[in-house]
Amino acid sequence: MDGAPDRAGAVLTVIVPTFNEAPNVPELVRRVGEATRGLGVDLLVVDDSTDDTADVARALAPTAELPVRVIHRRTPEGGLGGAVLAGVRASTTPYVLVMDGDLQHPPELIPTLLARVQEPDVDVVVASRYIGDGSSAGLSGAVRRAVSSTSTAVTRAMFPVRLRDCSDPMTGFFAVRRAAIDLDTLRPRGFKILLEILARHPMRVVEVPFVFGQRYAGASKANLAQGVHFMWQLAGLRFGRMSRFAIIGGLGALANIGIVAAMTSLGAHWLLAAIVAAEVTIAGNFLLQERFVFRDLRHEGKGVWARFGQSFVFNNVETMVRLPLVGLLVNTMHVAAVLATAITIAIAFVVRFTFHSRVVYRPRASSRREQLVEREAEQAVAPPAPSSETV
Repeated sequence: MDGAPDRAGAVLTVIVPTFNEAPNVPELVRRVGEATRGLGVDLLVVDDSTDDTADVARALAPTAELPVRVIHRRTPEGGLGGAVLAGVRASTTPYVLVMDGDLQHPPELIPTLLARVQEPDVDVVVASRYIGDGSSAGLSGAVRRAVSSTSTAVTRAMFPVRLRDCSDPMTGFFAVRRAAIDLDTLRPRGFKILLEILARHPMRVVEVPFVFGQRYAGASKANLAQGVHFMWQLAGLRFGRMSRFAIIGGLGALANIGIVAAMTSLGAHWLLAAIVAAEVTIAGNFLLQERFVFRDLRHEGKGVWARFGQSFVFNNVETMVRLPLVGLLVNTMHVAAVLATAITIAIAFVVRFTFHSRVVYRPRASSRREQLVEREAEQAVAPPAPSSETV
């Protein structure tokens, strides 16, 4: 990290996560400096770039109207959300403000956001595209605008309590009282850091309208991969680790069916096709679980081959036990085949998740991570206690 900590007397740190935004930085620094003159604001650029964005920001610091610091993350973790979290950890001011580096978020609105977040009984001020004179006109094309508004509607529907006062949880332009955030609870996995904050904290929210502008320079970073990361983040926030395990199980079931269909159409015996499909999907599911479900626990316990061996053996044993159980339900208890299959799959899912949480990815020693894993495993076999909204 370059530069000294936040200067004494500073009230607000403006955190700008950047990825290859070098052409935008000079105009960004100029406009933020002009907009916040005399307000006690510092600018912190958290850079994950492969270009010279960090060098450009450093070169501007000596002549800028406000203090400019740069954090260049050589090994970025957590995407844009991880960059914001790194910036919040590095700040010492009572308030922080997050905005993009492409000037689609107007710096001229910073004084308004700062004034509102300093009001009593306010934790976060959200710059919203969906209230008053706000607009998402800067999004390129009708398709992106439709995707954005649809994603916002789905997100609010999934968190009706936490987001009841927030019309735009997908925005990246907001100010927050730093003391209102428990940084240890955040698990940034993508670019919607405000959603992460609101979903994990009871927040007193105020909104101000803003017009999402045109990008000043460069190209948008939005792509299909970010969309997939967002859906994964949403599932993780709403349902936790277990939902991601279920999604991968569903994908594995579809792959299993596809392999059997392909092999039998080529003349293979159904039993051979079923065995090959089962083994391929068991291995594939393990790789996906390593990447998307238990990624944070991979270095806490056994080695990868030990984890794979336990998972592979367990899933094969579970399959050999489940299929005769289906036959027992159908032939002895006269349960319909489809219903019997559904019952055994549901039971097997709970058992598989519990086994992987408690055994395959169990840390070596007692730790906070172990407690989290065990609590999640318990949630797989018992319904959660009633609450106003479970996250």
